[in-house]
Amino acid sequence: MTGWRYDISGQGGETGNAILALLPEIADRAAETEQARRLPADLAAKLAQAGAFNLSKPAILGGLQLPPTEFMQMVVTMAEADASVGWCAMIAVTSTLAAAYMDKNPAEEIFGPASIITGGVFAPMGKAEDRGDHYLLSGQWQWGSGSANCSWLGGGAMIFEEGVLQKFDNGAPYHRMLFFPAEQAQLIDSWHVSGMKGTGSGDFSVENIKVPKARSVSFVADRPRDPGALYKFPLFGLLALGVSSVALGNARAALEEIKQIARTKKTPGGGRHMAQRATVQVEIARATAQLEGAFSFLEDAVDRAWQQAQSSDAITPAVRAQLRLACTHATETAADACKTAYSLAGGAAVYTSSNLQRRFRDAHVATQHIATAPAVFELAGRVLLDQPVDMAML
Repeated sequence: MTGWRYDISGQGGETGNAILALLPEIADRAAETEQARRLPADLAAKLAQAGAFNLSKPAILGGLQLPPTEFMQMVVTMAEADASVGWCAMIAVTSTLAAAYMDKNPAEEIFGPASIITGGVFAPMGKAEDRGDHYLLSGQWQWGSGSANCSWLGGGAMIFEEGVLQKFDNGAPYHRMLFFPAEQAQLIDSWHVSGMKGTGSGDFSVENIKVPKARSVSFVADRPRDPGALYKFPLFGLLALGVSSVALGNARAALEEIKQIARTKKTPGGGRHMAQRATVQVEIARATAQLEGAFSFLEDAVDRAWQQAQSSDAITPAVRAQLRLACTHATETAADACKTAYSLAGGAAVYTSSNLQRRFRDAHVATQHIATAPAVFELAGRVLLDQPVDMAML
C-alpha cells in the first residue's frame, strides 16, 4: 500500500511514528505471520517497544491513555498492514484497561513495565473459589489472542463461595476477570481456523492456581479507580471499537489493492484494463461509498460518547447503543467490501499468494466476535425502540 487512511505521525508522542516505521515490515511478513499461526515473537517485541500495546494504559503507569479516536486510528493503521497484527494489538491494548480498576501495587506489578505484553479473555469460562484473600482458579478459555507473547494473562471466571455460585444484585451470576503470570497457564494448540490465522488465538488453561483478590476486577460491579475520562467511556464499546477498527483497516487495504489491480490488469481477450469496465467502476465506487460511510458513522458515534465521557459520569443508553451499532455496522460493511475486492480480482484471488483471499477470510472472522456479532443489532434496536435492555454489557 501507499499511504494510510489516518495520519498517526506524532500521536502518542513517538508511538505513532514508531508504529509507522514498522508498517512495511508488518506487511512484508504477513504471510509468515499467518503461516506461524501467531504473531512472531520478535515482531511482537518491536511493537511493544514502539508502545503499540500501551495506547489505553493509564498514564500514571506510563501508558499513553489516548482518546478513543486515536486508539481507533492507530489500530486501523496497523490492520491496514496486517489484520492479525492489528487484532493482537487491540487485544493487548484493551486488556490494560483493567489497570484502571486495580490498586496501584497490583496494577504496577502486572502492567507497569513499558514493554510488557498482556492479554486475556473476558468471557467467564473459568471457576474461581473464594478462599478469603485469594481465589483458587481453574478454567479453559478460548480466543486467547496473542497469548504466546504475553507475560500476564487474564481470564473471566464465575465466583463461588463454599461451592455456591455468587450473584450480582440483579440475580445474574457474579464473575470477575483474574490476572496471573502467563507461565502458570498451559497454551493449547487449538487455533486451526479460516481467518485471522496469525493472531495465535488458541485456548489457554489453568488448574487450581492461587490468584490474589487484588489481581482481579469486575468490569460490571467495580468502578475505575483512575478518574480519567477514558475509563468512563463504555468499556465494551471500546472493545467493540477495537474489533471494528481492525475490520475497517483490513477492508480499506483490500479496496486499495483491488484498485491498483484494476488499473494494471487487462481483461482476458478484451485488451482493456479492468478499470475501464463499467461494472468494475460501479462496484468499487459503491464499496468505497459504503466503507467511507461506515468510517464516518463510527467516528461520529465515538465522538459523541467521548464528549459525554469528558463531561459526565454516565454515558446515556442512546449514545452507548449508537456506539455499539456503529461498530457492528462497520464490521459487517468491512466484510462486504472485502468480498467485493475478492470477487473483482477473479481467479487470481483464490491463490494463497494473493493478499485479497487473506483479507476476505480475516474480515469474516471479525464478524464473529461477540462484541460486533449480529446480535448487537437486536441490542441496539431495543434501545432505539425504548424497550427494556440490560445495560451491563452495553
